[in-house]
Amino acid sequence: MDQGEIRGARLDVITEEVEHQDLNRTSITMEPYNDRGEPGAQRFPVGTGEGSSPSPTGADDGHDEDSIFKDGEIETESTIIRNRLQEKVAEMEHFAGHLEEIFLTVEENFGRREQHLEQHYNDVLQTLSQRYDERSSGLEQEKKGKLEGLYGQLLTCGQAMDASKELIEMAQEIHRSQDKRLFLKAVMPAIKRIEAFAKDELDLTLAADLEFNTPLADLSDVKTMMDSINVVPAPSAPVINPQIPNSATQTSLRVCWSLFSDDTVEYYELYYRPVLEDTPVDSASARVSKAEVKETHCTVTDLLPNAQYELWVTATNTTGISPASEKAFYMTVPSPPAIKQRECTSCPEAALIRWESGNADPVDSYTVEFSEMGADGVTESIVAVPNCQSLIQLQAGRRYLISVRAVNIGGPSNRSEVVTVSTTGTFFHLLEDTAHPCLSVSPDGFTIFNGDEEQPISAMGLDDNTFTRCVAVLGDLIPVRGRHYWEVEVDEATEFRIGVAYEDTERSSYLGANNSSWCMRHILTPSRHKYEFLHSGWSPDLRITVNPERIGVALDYQRGTLSFFNVDLEQHLHTFQCHFQHYVLPCFGLDNPGALTVHNGIEAPEYTLV
Repeated sequence: MDQGEIRGARLDVITEEVEHQDLNRTSITMEPYNDRGEPGAQRFPVGTGEGSSPSPTGADDGHDEDSIFKDGEIETESTIIRNRLQEKVAEMEHFAGHLEEIFLTVEENFGRREQHLEQHYNDVLQTLSQRYDERSSGLEQEKKGKLEGLYGQLLTCGQAMDASKELIEMAQEIHRSQDKRLFLKAVMPAIKRIEAFAKDELDLTLAADLEFNTPLADLSDVKTMMDSINVVPAPSAPVINPQIPNSATQTSLRVCWSLFSDDTVEYYELYYRPVLEDTPVDSASARVSKAEVKETHCTVTDLLPNAQYELWVTATNTTGISPASEKAFYMTVPSPPAIKQRECTSCPEAALIRWESGNADPVDSYTVEFSEMGADGVTESIVAVPNCQSLIQLQAGRRYLISVRAVNIGGPSNRSEVVTVSTTGTFFHLLEDTAHPCLSVSPDGFTIFNGDEEQPISAMGLDDNTFTRCVAVLGDLIPVRGRHYWEVEVDEATEFRIGVAYEDTERSSYLGANNSSWCMRHILTPSRHKYEFLHSGWSPDLRITVNPERIGVALDYQRGTLSFFNVDLEQHLHTFQCHFQHYVLPCFGLDNPGALTVHNGIEAPEYTLV
């Protein structure tokens, strides 16, 4: 009987029990009726002398109500019992399914053992057949040698008998001779022949032993094979699992593998080695490490961060060692990135964070985590960032703590050093790689200097991104189309240019002399301080009576304006009207020796918003 028949038989028995209990409840409910289906005798309460008849007003209806209540209780109890039986049926079905799985497992294991036993049986028969053929051939050769020896000895005896018979006949003939002269003449040669024949010793021992002394066949290997039938076979090759996410740290890997259920294993040996860029995968030069464990998992430590490792595993028991598994490749977690604070910019609506990977091998992605200062833990994160920068949308007037993690298949790295970002105002540093060779930038990245000495063009280190004619430098403004504000502190004896320019503005042109830059220019003349607001080489005719020492610059992408203010007087100086087609960068230039300082990260004053 198979498992389906067993399960069906159990369910049929349970169903019969349920039907039997339902019939019992029905018979209990129909008890007032007799065997013929007629109403049975009803009992009435006995009075003091007279029988009481049913009340015509329904005074005996209480009995019917009790019956109804009893019927309800029976029905409730029946429902409870039915539910219990259904639960038992479900449990039995689950148990039957489990038994079926065990049955299939036993069948599979039996099939493997039967195949294994049949293989051993065939090997034993083949070995015995080989031994039989070898010993049979040996006996045949020994028999042939004995028979050939005996046959040779038989021929020798026959020849000796023929010779002796001939001598006897010759002697008899001489003895019967009547002629004495002939007797004397023939007797001496005959005697010599007889003496010569007598001198030849005839070997009468058998030339071959009648017994066969062939040793018994060595059947030790057959005995070993017979004994091995009851010995556990060597394990099959394990199957190493692919790496799962978050299964590694910066210096460790958790490796898992599997094996056939009927294999017996005493221990496993896990081999691993790093895959280096300058070393082929199949090269034997990389040092191979080994770990011995009894479980089907192992955590290897002391590894390189963000490195790929090649792994394989073998299984061992008393019989032998399995073949090696197929090789798998795992990755350790990357090293933490390093945020480049000098290249991070912000504004009231967002922050642009840039970082270095810190890993020789590329990582899968990055995760940026940020929280408002004073909040517990990480409030938000941006995942699957493909490159080393991220533009984060933030709320104005807050301070944030921002960090970055590198991520690969092994998991996320440790958190980078935390940087603090303020969204009170626009914050940026100067781009030193754009500075003219005559300009020097302070270590904090906010002040530029133009010295007195002039350098020859041959001594200047110029590239395509460096200003070559105008002694200027660009600022690293965040690419957000909103409102931006910064201030510039200048000296009245310094000729300067301040404003904005496209990133690809001509490096061989002066700021304000082309259509890709807008600037305020200060010129010293013998009679006065002259101020120009240049774009494409043209400036309106404006006169500023009070020389500004701190100039506010307000950029509004939405309104398409660039405005300049005298901060000390809260005075508006000029506004360019331009719908900027691309993002612009702050620009600062010094036309004579001097210095200027940029102040940013400050909130725009109310008078700049008009």
